[in-house]
Amino acid sequence: MSEEKLNLNKLVLHPKFNDTINELNRLRIQLPEHPLQTDLDFHLYNFPDNGEIITNIEEIKSYTLNAKKGQKLSRGEIIISAYDESINKFSSLEGEAVLISHSQVIHRTYDYIPSNYLTFYFYTRSKNYAQKSRYIKYSKEPEIESKKDYAIDRTLFIENNTPNNAIMFIDGPLIGKQMSSYTIELNNNLLKKNVVPIFFIKNSSSDLVTSHIKEIKNEYNSDMHWAFNFLKVGQRTNFFKYVDKYNKQNGKIFCYLKTFNVSPQRVEFHINTFKKYQDLLSDLMDLIYYLQLVQGDPKDPQLRTIKIAEKYARETLKLINLTSLMRRAGIVPTINQERFGFG
Repeated sequence: MSEEKLNLNKLVLHPKFNDTINELNRLRIQLPEHPLQTDLDFHLYNFPDNGEIITNIEEIKSYTLNAKKGQKLSRGEIIISAYDESINKFSSLEGEAVLISHSQVIHRTYDYIPSNYLTFYFYTRSKNYAQKSRYIKYSKEPEIESKKDYAIDRTLFIENNTPNNAIMFIDGPLIGKQMSSYTIELNNNLLKKNVVPIFFIKNSSSDLVTSHIKEIKNEYNSDMHWAFNFLKVGQRTNFFKYVDKYNKQNGKIFCYLKTFNVSPQRVEFHINTFKKYQDLLSDLMDLIYYLQLVQGDPKDPQLRTIKIAEKYARETLKLINLTSLMRRAGIVPTINQERFGFG
């Protein structure tokens, strides 16, 4: 699928976006003036307890990356794309509203082509309010419900906006509790389009490596801690293999990458991706290293393409002033939201 057929450079609202806002107004539910900027915390999830690690993908050692090789690859004929999101939450007495900007960019030689998708949901534990509207969601666990909606929307958005034969960088883990099935489905659907999906985790307390390798067991607080000490700048660890004991589809190949003298990042590929593209992974790690160097921010060592997607996501959120849309309502926000919200 070509870029032209994808109809890029667009901003799309979820089909129920306006209907949900209208219903909140009708029911006189007022959201606070300032949202809480947050994320869904999937990057903090550890590996499931029923997993095992197999270390014989590569020899356990550090591998030096080649930025010049990565630069050459970035200027070739491959299509590079990236996804990130930005999230605002609004807490009121009646429930919680979640506004998400899904953002994907196509990284071209001289510019970036963005596509953005805005979704808006309101969750409440009050059956009374939920029964009065088709657009207000009743949930005993709004956090779990919001993550499910996010996962569904993200999957459809990325599938619909990723061209064939592309490299797809996705901010967030491949396996993350209730996200796993959705992300693996996304991964496999992208593989059908000859897309290479690659996932990135900036923060993690996982000790999967350090708890399974005898020589370093109990020596480090986490895998990130070990990788920081093990690697020099411009190096990655060997690839490790993780497999769920009871569900072999919950498996991945991963390594840690240290671009600057700060905490490393974890880079993940699904096992199916590894099987299909394992001959390319070494070159792709050089590409990843180069794109992090291009971003050039040791305080926030992200890929340049993901960072651009993040910027579009945040700027798109600023286009929607929910406070003005909700101004006619009369129910007050919670005290914590009033005191600690920020724009």
